Amino acid sequence: MINRIAKVLEQKKAGNNDLVKYLKVKKETVSRWVNNKQQPTVTTLNKIAEYLRVDVRDLLNPSDWTNSKVEPFEQKNQIPKGQ
Repeated sequence: MINRIAKVLEQKKAGNNDLVKYLKVKKETVSRWVNNKQQPTVTTLNKIAEYLRVDVRDLLNPSDWTNSKVEPFEQKNQIPKGQ
């Protein structure tokens, strides 16, 4: 997985130190995330999204989810196709 944390930080005019302070982690940890040498946990990714006020999907490379083969949920009370 490749994240877009660096790009979103840039767009929000925030820096690595902002995440260090907010998440109470080491500078090296944030640096590894920003440089895609290590990925944050899902929980941490959610906290980063919350801090930056973005959807967590904005922190992920679009190719990670836009080409997904997962079908959308069907609405309840929908008549199945072919009936």
